[in-house]
Amino acid sequence: MTENKIPRILLADSESVTLKYLGKSLKSHHCDYEIATNGLEILEKVKTYDPDLILLDIGMPEMDGLEVCKRLKADPNAQHIPIILLTNPADKKLRAKAISVGANDFLAKPVDELELMVRTRNLLRAKEMERFLRTYQELSHQEVEEKTKQIKEGYVDTILRLTMMAEYRDEETAAHIRRVGQYCKQMAKHLGWSEENQEAILYASPMHDIGKVGIPLEILLKISKLTEQEFALIKTHTVVGANILRGSKSKYLQMAEIIALTHHERWNGTGYPRGLKGEEIPMEGRMMNIVDQYDALRSIRPYKRPLEHELAVKIITQGDGRTLPEHFDPNVLRTFIDLTPLFKEIFETQKD
Repeated sequence: MTENKIPRILLADSESVTLKYLGKSLKSHHCDYEIATNGLEILEKVKTYDPDLILLDIGMPEMDGLEVCKRLKADPNAQHIPIILLTNPADKKLRAKAISVGANDFLAKPVDELELMVRTRNLLRAKEMERFLRTYQELSHQEVEEKTKQIKEGYVDTILRLTMMAEYRDEETAAHIRRVGQYCKQMAKHLGWSEENQEAILYASPMHDIGKVGIPLEILLKISKLTEQEFALIKTHTVVGANILRGSKSKYLQMAEIIALTHHERWNGTGYPRGLKGEEIPMEGRMMNIVDQYDALRSIRPYKRPLEHELAVKIITQGDGRTLPEHFDPNVLRTFIDLTPLFKEIFETQKD
C-alpha cells in the first residue's frame, strides 16, 4: 500500500468476529495490525504500537469511540494518525459528531473488504503528504534563510504536484490547478490585498480539494446521480483537506486550510460543511467559491460537457436553479463581473 513500508493498523472493536474479519482482510493486503477491545486500551496501544492508521468502532466499552477520537486528536503526538470510524451510515447526527471530534473517514458495518482497503490506502497516502509538509515546517530558520529561493521553488512545486494527485482523481488537471491560483490572485489584487497575500493565495488556492484523496475513486468519477450517502461522503473532503493542512507555520498552508474547509460555504448559508452565512465565511473561502464554480462550469467532467465563457458567467450572475447569485458575497460577485474578461483570458491561455 505504501512503498518500502508495511502499514501498521490498530483495530479497535469489542466484537471478536469483526476483529477477526478485519485482521484477515488487512493481512491479505500486506498490512501489520494490532487489536484493542476497549477505549482505554486503544490509548495505550497508540503509544506502544505507533500505528499509521486506526480503525475504531464507535460503540467501544469503558470509553466510546467518539471520546477516544477526541482525545487522540487533542494529543500532539497522536493527532496526525488518520482515524476511520466504524458506524451506522444512517445515523447522520452521529456522523456529524464524529466529524466534529476529528474523524477522518467512516465505514459502515458490516465492513466491505474492497471499501476497507480503498479508504485505508487513501488515508495512508494523505498521511504521507501530511508528514512531508510537517518535515518542511521543521527546517530551521537559518536553513530557510540560507536557501530561501531554492526551497521556495521546490516547496511550491511539491505543493502543486501533491495537489495534482488529489485533483487527478477527479479528472481535473495541472491546468485547472494553475488557473484557480491565477483567478484568485487577480481577485485579491482587485480587492486591494497586499502583494504578499496575493502570492499566498496564488499558492494556497490550488490545495482547495486536496481532501479528495480520502474519497473513493468510484464516487468521484460516478457519471450517474450521487445517492444521499455518497454526496454526504463527498462533502467530507472539505474537513479531510483541512485536517491534512492543519497546524502548519507556513502562511501558504494556513491559508490553504481555510480555503479547503470553507470553499463550499455559501453567502446565504446553504453551503457546507458548517452552513456558515455571510461574513462568517472567511474571505478566502468566498473568493474560492466563485472561482471554483467558474472553472468547473467551463471544464469537462465525467458527468457534464464544458460550457462557453458567456454561459458560465450568465449562470453565476443570473442563476440556473442549481447555482444562484445569492450563493456569493455581493462584493466578490461584483469583482468577478469586473474581471470576467481576464478570467476568460486565463482559461483560454491555460487550457488542458
